[in-house]
Amino acid sequence: MTSTLNPTQADPNAHNGEVNTMPNVGQRPGKRVFIETYGCQMNLADSELMGGVLSTRGYTAAPNHDEADVILINTCAVRERAEERVFGRLSHLLRYKNERPEVILGVTGCMAERLREVITERAPYVDLVIGPDAYRRLPELLEQCQEVDADPVIDVKLDRAETYTGLTPERRPGISGWVTVQRGCDKFCTFCIVPFVRGRERGVSPEEILTQCRDMAARGYKEVTLLGQTVNSYKHEDTDFADLLEEVVKVEGIERVRFTSPYPTDFTPKLIATMAKHDKICNYLHLPLQSGSDRTLEEMKRLYTSAEFFKLVDDIRAAIPDIAMSTDIIVGFPGETDEDYEETVAALERIRFDFAYLFKYSERDGTYASRKLPDTLDEKTKGRRLAALIERQEAISAEIFQNRIGTTVRVMVEGESRRDAADLCGRSDDFKMTVFPKPEGRELKPGDFVNVRITDATSHTLLGEIVEG
Repeated sequence: MTSTLNPTQADPNAHNGEVNTMPNVGQRPGKRVFIETYGCQMNLADSELMGGVLSTRGYTAAPNHDEADVILINTCAVRERAEERVFGRLSHLLRYKNERPEVILGVTGCMAERLREVITERAPYVDLVIGPDAYRRLPELLEQCQEVDADPVIDVKLDRAETYTGLTPERRPGISGWVTVQRGCDKFCTFCIVPFVRGRERGVSPEEILTQCRDMAARGYKEVTLLGQTVNSYKHEDTDFADLLEEVVKVEGIERVRFTSPYPTDFTPKLIATMAKHDKICNYLHLPLQSGSDRTLEEMKRLYTSAEFFKLVDDIRAAIPDIAMSTDIIVGFPGETDEDYEETVAALERIRFDFAYLFKYSERDGTYASRKLPDTLDEKTKGRRLAALIERQEAISAEIFQNRIGTTVRVMVEGESRRDAADLCGRSDDFKMTVFPKPEGRELKPGDFVNVRITDATSHTLLGEIVEG
């Protein structure tokens, strides 16, 4: 994976395409929906949830914007660039309403929750603005939009009890998907807007999660990723996250289990032991560090020190020696000194993550940092520090990937390589993209597993050839 100034390009969980993420369950005139999704896997999961809710009320997928009766943009509020892109996209989509005034244009998700007044001011032609806890009511809200001379319909009330129990996401055919096991967040890091736009933390019942996993297996999915803002803090009655993993790995047909994103202080010895115990739980962990400076971590209201983070990494690697790790790091947090930055560089060198998502700090309105911690660093300083950190992480990643040459990895086939139709690609157990030639006399389809001997590598990709056994 690459580190980059643009997080949407670096993050494999990010989705910023202008394709319809409303599952295709046919077309029905008058109720055809086109959903564009921006942001992380959580947003994609929410789009599937909206698709499921709408499909039960007769709505179907539109083949394109021109034939859509409803156009929804499911948004992210984590970074300013994502918000500005959505406003630009809304301006572009206005032409569909100009051509057909009856088209309903809506904004859903985190940005809708955070910027409801700004949206209606900057894009007064928007018909619907709803937050992450209003999807159950989406069909009724769309009906309200159809009333003559109706004002924009707004529903952004957060609901501490809403986990969407009993609703079935409408999934696209595939081999890898996700299940939301936890909504909201209780951590309130000073730089983060999530608790304010997704509400307080609550766990989905284990029965609901297992029902979705079994449904995915029945549809041919081989891999499931369990989603939560701080997923390992999951709790539902007497069930903790380690208990939940113990049940998910029992689902027949699911060959791989991943989860994202855990919070360091919620990693228990019990969870580490559970991960080490089960081959189905992939040997890959995304563990956000954010900074290597204890002073900065305290300002961020992260609930650990760098030494505690190092010990956790050491404990995990002692139990699972071949685990791959990635992380998030913010450069240029308010008040970051040269010493703070150098401590972050030292942490990167000590831990040696397989890859990292590295970002410049950008202030988010509504967070504690925006109110109490002035953004003291100029963009030139932030950019210089980030570029140097990226360069070092790229070198570390290249060394780690090169060290895989000569080993054999188990790969789940995803499909043809984008660069060469003669090659196939897929991810290894430890989340590394692997490219290899199609075998002669043998047809492989998405979801098949093969062993690949690694013959070469870049800092982003493993290259190899299929071996038997």
